[in-house]
Amino acid sequence: MKFSVSSSELQKKLSLANGVVGANTVLPILEDYLFELSGNLLKITASNLETTIMTSLEVDGEEDGQIAITAKILSDTLKALPEQPVTFEVETNVRSITITSAYGKYKLAGDNHEDFPDLPAEEDAQSITLDSDLINSALTKTLFATSNDELRMAMQGVYVQIEDATIIFVATDAHKLVKYSFKRGNPEETASFIIPKKGLVLLKNALNQDAQVHLSYNKNNCFFAMGQTKVIIRLIDAKYPDYNAVIPYDNANRLTINRSDFLQSLRRIAIYANKSTNQVVLNISDGSLTVSAQDLDFSNEATEQLSCEYTGDAMNIGFNAKFLIEMLSVLGTDEIILKLSTPNRAGILVPSEQPDEEELIMLVMPVMMGN
Repeated sequence: MKFSVSSSELQKKLSLANGVVGANTVLPILEDYLFELSGNLLKITASNLETTIMTSLEVDGEEDGQIAITAKILSDTLKALPEQPVTFEVETNVRSITITSAYGKYKLAGDNHEDFPDLPAEEDAQSITLDSDLINSALTKTLFATSNDELRMAMQGVYVQIEDATIIFVATDAHKLVKYSFKRGNPEETASFIIPKKGLVLLKNALNQDAQVHLSYNKNNCFFAMGQTKVIIRLIDAKYPDYNAVIPYDNANRLTINRSDFLQSLRRIAIYANKSTNQVVLNISDGSLTVSAQDLDFSNEATEQLSCEYTGDAMNIGFNAKFLIEMLSVLGTDEIILKLSTPNRAGILVPSEQPDEEELIMLVMPVMMGN
């Protein structure tokens, strides 16, 4: 096996796949990249069994072959080299790899490519094609709301529903919930599955702007293909909670406020909140919102007043400032609407304007009022 390639171009491709390469894995081969050369096309694969990333690039190929290369030493070598052509030469019988640069030669031991795990097959898969910017937007709006609780496996991922030409992305950790839906599907398609957060973070990093993403799915895996890159993610085998049951739809009280002003106020006030609850109190009345927090343990308190539009009964309600800040940070409109019913029921955050055939709903549970 022998080929020459730009060091920086190869490093860019390796950085895409590097996110799935683990150290101290159960299978040592998973600490490697799998290189497969056919003609002038070099295919690179990395996997941790949960997520697999495959990408390829054009090289100057001289001799076809396959080899598994330890990811860390190869990546570290390429990072330490300025941009230049490098040549890889593999002695297949002893699995020895020689990298030649303008500075010298570097030898390292490879591993048997046959030890690399087989890739999941797209058997009995349904498929749909989406714009990468739409997937990126859906992930930006939902990933932050997933749970890190290992006892709640289903909530550690994003729930995807395809139904009646509508695609729905849902994420929740039981304290906050995001539901983002848009019309893009085929009316005859119906499916639902949970994609783990870790795999989606890697997918988000691999997305190309303005590219089409071909999404296939079966009962075990999701397959995302875009350009020269493919990401395969094993689905979470669990039942997702009935998220619609917790979304309150009867919200008579409605606050409209500038998103940036509200966000910056919360960031300042949160500094003075109790560090265990992060509680901020919203005192809402006609035309006025008072945001306050206090930490009695340290005699810290802060209050700010903001102008707003409000229809409904005057209300005091407490929220976790961290959750509100996360939500406001991904809502893109100049103004947002906070819909409320009572101080002990969830609040609903929505953008003041939404594109046709799209809907974004964010739910945040209140913090019990008290000192």
